[in-house]
Amino acid sequence: MESPPLPLQDVRVGRYDLRVTDVGSGPAVVLIHGLAGDHTAWRAQIELLRPSFRVIAFDNRGAGASTQVDEPVSTRDLAGDTLGLMDVLGVARAQVVGRSMGGAIAQHMALMAPQRVQSLVLCASFAKLDPLGQRVLLNMREALEWRNSWADHARHSVQNFVSAAFFNERREQVAAIERLLGGETRLPACYSRQNQACQDHDTLAELRHITQPTLVMCGDTDPICSMTATRALAGGLVNARLEVFSGASHFFLMEQPDRFNRWLLDWLLGHAASSGGDAPA
Repeated sequence: MESPPLPLQDVRVGRYDLRVTDVGSGPAVVLIHGLAGDHTAWRAQIELLRPSFRVIAFDNRGAGASTQVDEPVSTRDLAGDTLGLMDVLGVARAQVVGRSMGGAIAQHMALMAPQRVQSLVLCASFAKLDPLGQRVLLNMREALEWRNSWADHARHSVQNFVSAAFFNERREQVAAIERLLGGETRLPACYSRQNQACQDHDTLAELRHITQPTLVMCGDTDPICSMTATRALAGGLVNARLEVFSGASHFFLMEQPDRFNRWLLDWLLGHAASSGGDAPA
């Protein structure tokens, strides 16, 4: 049985309208999606967390149904958007969960406004991409720019997100991921701008200033956020725990969902504090 549709609203943050779902009640958790996709990437986790938390998930500017403008953007800019969204929604403090680019955004949130971040969960993320990750992102961007087709981009990219075993053995799920990636409606230019923001992201020298408890999770076959990049991230943080998903890749959340969800829920419950109040939905 499918879950009912999530309530959605458009929230004005600066010059941008951000599409937001805000459900549940209790301590606040903010979910930040990655370079690909939008807030719906968190659907399973929203349902998992809403009985215990106020869960806020949204489309970054330039993604999903949020404002799309072809303009330079950085992960720090997107962190400012997220903090601004928390302001509008009346959230003083939250646990922040980010996947891939979302984890890079979360790092800047913790650096810009440490009093607003209770804890961090960084999934398949990076403080700085290594040369392999840089090349993979560049190749995916060029596939989109040269072909000008989301379907072609998906066909050239999907193998970067899952392990070889998953790709070979879970053909229906791989096809579903490819359809999802190929069904994008965002401006390709916005993807290219955010792809570049990921390549430019570098918080390595600042990680020591992030003191919040941080859970770093990764797949050990991920070519985008490799073990080299993951160890640099976790090793540079002063209060981090690293959990490696053996045999999984960038989408380890989908490859090993039960294990991921257990880790996520246990971490958030263990680090919860009164931080966001009751949600209206």
